[in-house]
Amino acid sequence: MFTKDKDENSTNAKDDGGEAAPEMAAPPLKPFAKSASHGPTKPMSTPFRPEIPRRVTEIPGGPKRTDRVLALDDEANRLTVGRNIRLSGDITACEKLVVEGQVEAALSDAHTIVISPYGYFKGNATVAEADISGRFEGTLVATEKLTIRKEGSVDGSIRYGKIVIEAGGKISGDMASLDSDQDADPDKATG
Repeated sequence: MFTKDKDENSTNAKDDGGEAAPEMAAPPLKPFAKSASHGPTKPMSTPFRPEIPRRVTEIPGGPKRTDRVLALDDEANRLTVGRNIRLSGDITACEKLVVEGQVEAALSDAHTIVISPYGYFKGNATVAEADISGRFEGTLVATEKLTIRKEGSVDGSIRYGKIVIEAGGKISGDMASLDSDQDADPDKATG
């Protein structure tokens, strides 16, 4: 029935009925067999990770990513301390600080501080503009303008370029205009 020569067996082999015998193939290997696989072996190293460039996604309706100077109205350089928040420490490189809760800090390198009616700030602040509707205690230097609203209260050492106090606003302590400080001290005016 089977002969040693495979070529002859496949082309010339006839079974007893005179018809060609069907070709017999080896049974397939198990799909996940570890030994005797048919394909070339690959070393099991790091998995394939295609190099896909990362793309920054834009949020619909949000600000666009551009190379521009940040403005005071921009949320990126604004720090808001919420009504139920207490914060203490140093605050630097903040364009606008909005205090609705309680802050005990030293504020430097800021343009504006806004204290809401329920806000409380205790410490030192050197800013260009200050708008006080709540309470401020400590040392405040507003180089351009200090505004104290009708609910506002400022207590401590205050220096200002210009000052606006609404009816009902309270201010106490050592206060002086920055212009009068330079007039009183001739070394500051020339240096």
